[in-house]
This record gives sequence, structure tokens and C-alpha cells, in this order.
Amino acid sequence: MSDQLLEWFQEHPGQYISGEEISRHLQITRTAVWKQINRLRAKGYEFEAAPKLGYRLIQIPTRLDEIALLTKLKTKTLGRQIRILEKTESTQNVAAEWAKQGAEEGAIVIAEEQLGGRGRHGRGWYSPPGKGIWMSMVLKPRIPLQFTPHLTLLSAVALCRAMKRLTHANLGIKWPNDILIDGKKVCGILLESYAEDERLVHVIAGMGISVNLDQADYPPELQPIVTSLKAASGQEVDRATLVAECLLELEQLYQLYEEQGFGPIRTLWEAQSVTIGRSLSVETPYGAVHGVAQGLDESGALVLVGEDGSCRKVFSGDVHFTG
Repeated sequence: MSDQLLEWFQEHPGQYISGEEISRHLQITRTAVWKQINRLRAKGYEFEAAPKLGYRLIQIPTRLDEIALLTKLKTKTLGRQIRILEKTESTQNVAAEWAKQGAEEGAIVIAEEQLGGRGRHGRGWYSPPGKGIWMSMVLKPRIPLQFTPHLTLLSAVALCRAMKRLTHANLGIKWPNDILIDGKKVCGILLESYAEDERLVHVIAGMGISVNLDQADYPPELQPIVTSLKAASGQEVDRATLVAECLLELEQLYQLYEEQGFGPIRTLWEAQSVTIGRSLSVETPYGAVHGVAQGLDESGALVLVGEDGSCRKVFSGDVHFTG
């Protein structure tokens, strides 16, 4: 039914079609018409509704294309193997399975839509069709297992720098790897490590970027705490260009890390941070920790200074700003 409706709108470009006319043409109720329009909206199609005139199709969602993306890439390794999916439960799952089958380092999986995207601590990640970058990448770093948190921080720096360069938005990193615009989340990063006999085999780096979503696209419970690059910059962002820029930054910082270790990455992370110098509370597995964030240590842990002047390192947890 949605396909028939879409085909009819495409046969009448730029024209309003009344709900009554659609109802008669498709032999469905006016309520069913409204439901079909909303189904298409959920897939990224944009309609203008006007009283007494009906509906007009004003925008068709753009699809990521493998060939077009490859022509934009400036990397040597990252992104040279690509799988683009229309819909999947989670790109993390697909990339992990691909890695087990022998995918090369830098192989990426991108989905137009995720049905079960996930973030840190098992939380869901809202991944509607055609308006974001829902991507997972296979990495095979030659580092000890305990150093994998470095890659989380590295990924946050790379994505933050790439998005800033394209949009000039007021982006910053909230420890460890949430990327915010004016306090609202625009990007999340999830790294999942796979090891054998305490030896790191590969890492699946998942990245979710809200690119061209409008605020009304989000569920009501998310609207106060999330935003998109489009909302912040006032214009749509070409997703293929953004993917290419993110991969270039990732490859350059990955190479820097392999050559010089975590020191330069830590400096770059602190320069992009919205956490350093803030009073905060961190919910850890062992209870809440309070203090002022001073920076990162060599492991990537967040160093907090308490009211009594004591220092404490936090290795994982949820940050809440208190001042």
C-alpha cells in the first residue's frame, strides 16, 4: 500500500493530493491514508500537509551508494571494504560476523536503518532510515587488550574533528566518547573487543551520528537531550562526504597512535573536551564519584579532584555535570 501511494505521488511531482482523493484511489479510509503517510515519513520521505489541499511530497530520502562513497574516500585502508545495508538489527552484529569470516582491517558496515542499534551499557540507539550514519568498522590493532579504551577516545576525537570541519558546529566530547552540540548528544561511539587467551583479536568500532534528523523525528522522550548536525548547522549534510571525512580522520589518528602512542591522542581529546574543568558526578559500578575533572591519565581514565584535594581515577561510568 505504501509503495502504491508513493508511486502515485511520484507521478504527480510538486502537486497536492487530497486525503479524500487518496482514500478513493486506494480504496482505504482517511485514517488509513494518514497512517500510510506516516509510514513513508518514518522511512525518510517528507510531506507538506495543507488544509483543504492535502499532501505534497517535497523530499525523497537520499541513499548511500557504495560507488559514490568510494570515489570520496581519501584513505588507504579504512573503508576500502564496504557493505551498505538497507536495514539491519545492528551493524555491530554484522561487522562482528564479517570479522570472524576474515574481513580486512578497515572494513565497514553501514545501514540506512537499524532496528536494534545499541549504545554503551546496553542502551538502545535511535537509528531511523536515511537520515544518519549508522556504521561499524573492523579494527585489528597490535596493542595489549588493556589499551583498547584508548581507541574509544581516539574515535571520539576523530569524529568530533571531522564534524567540526564540515559543519562548524559547537561540538565537544563528554567523557569518554559522547559528542555533544551545546549540551545535546549528536553522536555515540561503542567499541566491542574480541579476544582469545587474553590476546586482542579484533575490535568492532560502532558509530552513530544523527546527521539530517529534524527535532520532530525523535521520540518525545529523546527530544530534550539529542540533536542533529542539520539542526545545529541549519543545513543538510551530505552523508557520504561526512563518512569519508570521518574515516580520513580516524585513519590519520590511528596511524599517529601506532607511531607515538596515547600521548598525542590524550592532548587532542582534552582540547576537544567539554568535561575538563567541570564539576561532575560519575555513576560507576561501585557508586557515585564526585569532583572536578582535571584530565586523562595515561590509561584514558578520567582524573577527578575532590573537595578535599584528593585525586581519584574513574575508568568507566556515566557523567552528570553538576556545575
